[in-house]
Amino acid sequence: MHIEALVGKDLTDVVSHLFHKNKANKLDTLHNPRKYNYSIVPAAGYTLQTGFAGIVSANLGFYNYEENDAKLSNIASSITYSEYNQVILPLNANIWFNKGNYNFVSDNRYISYPSSIYGLGGRTDPNKARTINFSGLKLHNKLVKSFSTNWLAGLGLYYDQFWDISVLDPTTKKISTLIQKELGKSETAVGPIADILYDSRTNQINPDKGTFFTLLYRYNATQLGSDNDWQSLIIDTRKYFKFPENSQNILAFWNLEWLTLSGKIPYLIMPSTGWDDQYNSGRGYIQSRFRGRNMSYLESEYRFQISRNGLFGGVVFANVQSYSGDLSSTYATLLPGYGAGLRFKINKHSRTNICLDYGIGKNGSGGFYVNLGEVF
Repeated sequence: MHIEALVGKDLTDVVSHLFHKNKANKLDTLHNPRKYNYSIVPAAGYTLQTGFAGIVSANLGFYNYEENDAKLSNIASSITYSEYNQVILPLNANIWFNKGNYNFVSDNRYISYPSSIYGLGGRTDPNKARTINFSGLKLHNKLVKSFSTNWLAGLGLYYDQFWDISVLDPTTKKISTLIQKELGKSETAVGPIADILYDSRTNQINPDKGTFFTLLYRYNATQLGSDNDWQSLIIDTRKYFKFPENSQNILAFWNLEWLTLSGKIPYLIMPSTGWDDQYNSGRGYIQSRFRGRNMSYLESEYRFQISRNGLFGGVVFANVQSYSGDLSSTYATLLPGYGAGLRFKINKHSRTNICLDYGIGKNGSGGFYVNLGEVF
């Protein structure tokens, strides 16, 4: 039995009211296994990494089974073309089925990506960026099965490839040659992953309560097509509270530990600012600003309603990241970021928001960040 309730307003309601002012309000069904709640948003955006960009984003939320605690499945995609001639085309899916006993997670992405790199560690000079160009393909897919309440475990296959890597920076030929030698012309990593996770959230697009935890081990071997043998471990923890308890405001925490266990990891796959699965870490800094063999990251965000009907909201956030260098396992330098943003609800059923944030980092770093769906 699903609960029907009024769930506030979204931008669709605003448009509908403008053109159908006499149309009666209806109760909205929160959990309807036959209803697909989709959002399509054409927009212009700006980030430090892309500059100004044209974006078309689409998000589909739905329930595969009929329970009050059913978990929301979603599929999301977008296409971005930026002023720096970058193309970004992701296709992500998080699908629950068999009454929540199985979860299929698919993270796929094609990029054509002129961008800047800064070297390794947390003490690199922001004025010594080098511009490179490359194309990349990411295919990360896994299937996990429930073995206890909210606990799941399973296997998957991760594939990453970068090609046509070239140095565009108008620097000395000697430095360009050294950078090109270090990066090579291509990078490939492929191998199985094992994942154990806990997820008590019912809505992964915009969680209002619950806990997420994942321990993901990745093994890459030359026998499978990787350039090098290496292993990594990702520990990702997220927690959400209603604060105050009887309000719609959310206090959220995110901790990401991204570790290289052994071997030589390709440069472009190393832990780095903004290179987590959703490309959302490190607001306040340009993507790839910091990079190292190991990354430790912590972020907190407070999400609050501005309008009583839930149409408009706001956030304040703060984060800190730290990296070990090329050979050392010792972390050095805490790198803080902070900022604030606005939320515009475009789908009240899936609680999907357009997120517009401004982040500030050290040494004058700062910029706007645009997302469809919450940052974490």
